[in-house]
Amino acid sequence: MPTHQLVVGDATLRRRDGRWQIGIDDGRITAVTTVSLSGREEIDAAGGLVTESFVDAHLHLDKVHTLDRAGDDALTAYTAGDMGSALRSIELASAVKAEYDRAWIEPNARRAVEQAVRYGVRHVLAFADVDTSARLEGVIPLLALREEFRGVVELHVVAFPQDGLLCDPGAEDLVREAVDLGADVVGGIPWIEHTDAEAREHVRRMCALAAAHGRRVAMLVDDAGDPSLHTTEMLAEAMLEHGLAGRGVAHHARAVGLYPRPSVERLVRLARRAGLGFVSDPHTGPVHLPVVELTAMGLPVALGQDDIEDAFYPFGRHNMAEVAFLAAHALEAVDTAGTDLVYDAVTTTAATVLGVTGHRLEEGGSADLVVHRQPTVRGVLTHHEPPAYVVASGRVVAASTSSTVLTLT
Repeated sequence: MPTHQLVVGDATLRRRDGRWQIGIDDGRITAVTTVSLSGREEIDAAGGLVTESFVDAHLHLDKVHTLDRAGDDALTAYTAGDMGSALRSIELASAVKAEYDRAWIEPNARRAVEQAVRYGVRHVLAFADVDTSARLEGVIPLLALREEFRGVVELHVVAFPQDGLLCDPGAEDLVREAVDLGADVVGGIPWIEHTDAEAREHVRRMCALAAAHGRRVAMLVDDAGDPSLHTTEMLAEAMLEHGLAGRGVAHHARAVGLYPRPSVERLVRLARRAGLGFVSDPHTGPVHLPVVELTAMGLPVALGQDDIEDAFYPFGRHNMAEVAFLAAHALEAVDTAGTDLVYDAVTTTAATVLGVTGHRLEEGGSADLVVHRQPTVRGVLTHHEPPAYVVASGRVVAASTSSTVLTLT
């Protein structure tokens, strides 16, 4: 008689010799063994690498597939030189929000979520602009998709005041309304404010809102080539002040890559106290967080897709293996330790950063897995193809094949 609901057999596992069998029941991993198992449903991994599913720690989901609406001006400003025109690029990109409409946002976002299923992305920190231009047109369809795809792709929806708070009067009320509607995370972008005092107030208000409603915080900080911004520190300090230790994420923090070493070490100590996680997207801008260095100093650093065909990045398939592949080049992390680091940054480390528990391929862990054709992390990153199988909540939700017929004669 079958002893498990689902068995993944003949699997290669990271950092473990031999071939393995994985038993799954009621959405949990109940066995990881070299002994043969039987299941009502069985998957033959055929020696392919099996790992935890992917986690996208940063995606502007309401903006996906809007580049044709936005044009190239914002893209050119954001990606040029040392990112000194990052603020100007956001202003240019905001023009598309004049025609924000959930009627076209929803199918664009749905397309990206369906791609997440195909590529084995189980969790997504999904930003939705909530400001006086976007109003609630972006967040409402994301909340609906969150419920529709629950158990397959978990959307953690961020109410994000993209155009600021103090420099966009009325945005704060809209963020509060989005939280009342069910947004999971309170967002922020303090560096966009006009003064350091206003930036600090931006962080304070959003952290106070998160604390009052039991939410996490996720803020885009120091997202320009200006090491004097220091909004990452503002976030860590406010988290400590409002009892949010371990419940916040600093996104981009690009300017940290320009800090002198003593300033980096000081920030690391503060971030440890605050339990602050980091997310970097080195493929979407010429300046980026020093991911390898901060990881070596004990901070959890994830990677994110960031954008898919929008005013800030013209490519993207919601394929986190592809994101890790690009990051390996941008971070010069191409040896075994480097590829392991970037793979962790789109799986287990990313889950830690987002506060997702149980995302481990071990007995008792969540049965959220990807079954690759390649037997190694290097092979997975080289090909960055859809997994052969995607398992979410203990059931197969996607299966992909790949074949080519050569006709050379």
